[in-house]
Amino acid sequence: MAGRIEAIYRQESRRVLATLIRLLGDFDRAEEALHDAFAAAVQQWPREGVPDNPRAWLVSAGRFKAIDALRRRARFDASLRLLAEQLEGSPDAAEVDEMEDDRLRLIFTCCHPALQPDARVALTLREVCDLTTEQIARAFLAAPATVAQRIVRAKAKIREAKLPYHVPSRDELPARLDSVLRVIYLVFNEGYSASSGPELTRADLSAEAIRLGRLLLELLPDPEVAGLLALMLLHDSRRAARLDAAGDLVRLDEQDRSRWDRAEIAEGIALVQRALGSRRFGAYTLQAAIVAVHAEAPSAERTDWAQIVRLYDLLLHATPSPVVELNRAVALAMRDGPAAGLAVTDELLARGELPEYHLLHAARADFCRRLGRVDEAREAYRTALALAQLEPEKRFLQRQLSELER
Repeated sequence: MAGRIEAIYRQESRRVLATLIRLLGDFDRAEEALHDAFAAAVQQWPREGVPDNPRAWLVSAGRFKAIDALRRRARFDASLRLLAEQLEGSPDAAEVDEMEDDRLRLIFTCCHPALQPDARVALTLREVCDLTTEQIARAFLAAPATVAQRIVRAKAKIREAKLPYHVPSRDELPARLDSVLRVIYLVFNEGYSASSGPELTRADLSAEAIRLGRLLLELLPDPEVAGLLALMLLHDSRRAARLDAAGDLVRLDEQDRSRWDRAEIAEGIALVQRALGSRRFGAYTLQAAIVAVHAEAPSAERTDWAQIVRLYDLLLHATPSPVVELNRAVALAMRDGPAAGLAVTDELLARGELPEYHLLHAARADFCRRLGRVDEAREAYRTALALAQLEPEKRFLQRQLSELER
């Protein structure tokens, strides 16, 4: 029975929590009620059997446990007595009818733009993904106390600002959805980078982001949600080939493509096609389409760079930014030669764009190297090396620089 209850916890606890937050109107009260409900299940289910609808039973038990707790505390705070009476009148039918929407409400609340970006990430990982504060701290190389404070402040902001616990209206949805997608992609990129902590591995953190993407697509089948999930899957498909045995970065054109995850690629490409077919796609879908072109190429030499440049043109039109211009410059250099890419990077620098961005200087160094302008390449690699933060990137740039200095 213990194993059955544990399995139900893994499967249902986040759904039950989401509903209890709606019913009780408070994150901390709902978490306490969730734990009380499962404690009651551990006591009662071995004697009475698992109910036909464990989720509804747990929600009901949690609500009644919360009402009892409020009544006990009402001796010290009269307002809690009124709240307990209001909760006691909540019909069980409404609990069940709205349960499926509650997970979506929880995601949008945790990712509300009124919260600080780091708080959105921490709260989402804690409440939606059920990661512990310690796990989140290890993943982001932060002190557990710092992460705990972010979560506490986020909950206080939700409570004090009375942020609505609902799915945004059609008019609000585009802006609110963008905030959710940014949080999910930030979590993925933190896992995909080389900066995550040792115990919650990079793959674990990226897997949580992909799981969130799947959940969001299930609850809200929006084309751009499909595009983001595709983007994460296609990037993740290269994980096994991205680093060598020493943990150093392997360039895309040098990766062993036989180690790419073909199942993730197939799923990602299908999602890209689905999103593009809707004609209501955005930046995440266009980025996924670019990665899909790389994934479909049987070798680096057979990459369709012309198509990639065209997709970057669309992306630059949809979301103009110097970073997109830089990425387009790399593709342009592959299609038209390094001089074309160098012209773009030099124009960006002349405009004062991205002077502290190490990848711009790394790209410029590569263009200069390919053009035989070795002194300029060395200087650009040194600048990129001084600006880089992650150790694998530093080692990669140092290797490139050392090859030029032989």
